[in-house]
Amino acid sequence: MYESYWRKMGNKCDITFNGDDSLSYFANGKSLCWFLESKLEEQIKRLHNVVENAIVDDYYIVVGTGSSQLMQAALYALSPTDQLEPISVVSATPFYSSYPEVTDFVKSGLHKWAGDARTFEKNGPFIEFITSPNNPDGVVREPVVNGNQGKLIYDLAYYWPQYTAITSPANHDVMLFTISKCTGHAGSRIGWALVKDKEVAKKMTKFIEISTIGVSKEAQLRAAKILEVVSDSCLDPKMENFFEYSQSLMSDRWKRLRQVVMDNNFFVLQKYPFQYCLFTKDFCESHPAFAWLICKGGEEEDCQKLLKEHKIHTRSGRRFGSDLRNVRISMLSRDEDFNIFLKRLTTIRGPTNEN
Repeated sequence: MYESYWRKMGNKCDITFNGDDSLSYFANGKSLCWFLESKLEEQIKRLHNVVENAIVDDYYIVVGTGSSQLMQAALYALSPTDQLEPISVVSATPFYSSYPEVTDFVKSGLHKWAGDARTFEKNGPFIEFITSPNNPDGVVREPVVNGNQGKLIYDLAYYWPQYTAITSPANHDVMLFTISKCTGHAGSRIGWALVKDKEVAKKMTKFIEISTIGVSKEAQLRAAKILEVVSDSCLDPKMENFFEYSQSLMSDRWKRLRQVVMDNNFFVLQKYPFQYCLFTKDFCESHPAFAWLICKGGEEEDCQKLLKEHKIHTRSGRRFGSDLRNVRISMLSRDEDFNIFLKRLTTIRGPTNEN
């Protein structure tokens, strides 16, 4: 979806590397995260200040190969090492489908996936993932588990103005972001964590050091340039504002999808409240990166199977801890793909009220 904007930017994001650049593992000897490029650190702080979606003062920044690596690093850093059993990791359903796999993939003795935060009743320490806005349903989330021994990881990948209203600067102990959802540059594989506690940031940095000996400098510098252009577009009236452009596209797509769903009378879409946005200085409705589509049929209705029969690719609700009636559909595809999706969805008709 973002290709059209970046194509308009022409060579504004161009960056040149010489043969003798980036030879050292080290980027910034003064930073706790020693492989974090200072230019990227600068642009991360600048963008958050421009958008007002997160507090950056007095936070440590840890860069990772996408937010997926940072999830693993945060789990490692927050897991106690003196426990007789792994710490439980939970998230409220529907949860991001990768959380169970990321938690249990290496079968670590430090942490173990424990499922839905809403049904978690085990005494003792736990880690809760809070994705806000949530993937897959776009709902703004708060912690669910009641307990004073919980450690919280806020996955804020979608807390940007094109997806939701920026209601206040996020100010949590561990916050994860990724350039893929912010600007669309998923292939650059750059994510960052804002971490309040120095020891937690140290442990996260150590995890990335051991697993990949840092993060690609070329990718970091490219990401820094992209974030610089995004911030510039918000401040320079001569440039087309990236977030306003993206929000307009998302709003149009959601409007068209809701019309199709209303016409075919077979599906239900999540509704979102209007909220005041600090960035746009206006009230707006959420336009999530994914549509959480629900079939109106019974509990055994397999929505993924139904849509697959109409050549529509989705991810089943089962992957998110939900049921077969639900599916997640990307709203970020190319224009031609999104138009085909709507056309095929139009052919599915539910029961009518005619006698």
